[in-house]
Amino acid sequence: MNTTEKKFSGNSVKPNKPEKRVSAGAIQASVWRNEIQKDGKISEYKTISFDRRYKDKKTGEWKSTNSMRITDLPKAIAVLSKVYEYLVIKENDDISIIDEEIVM
Repeated sequence: MNTTEKKFSGNSVKPNKPEKRVSAGAIQASVWRNEIQKDGKISEYKTISFDRRYKDKKTGEWKSTNSMRITDLPKAIAVLSKVYEYLVIKENDDISIIDEEIVM
């Protein structure tokens, strides 16, 4: 579940924060850690959310979309490359760091 909450045993709920967030301008990607229980064993898998932030001209509110403009593509490529690099390197490393990276 890559929502803002993750269910654990019983009725307890803990917030699910991204493991990693990478952004370049308005483009951002987040890595989410997910758990699934199958046959009494808990397995972990990762999902990635990807979006572009923009300010609604009518309401002034910040919103997200998964639609990209042509000019967004170079930043999208950079952000996704950094996320992929993080995931590949992370698999070979036992260090767990929750942080944010800004790509220029």
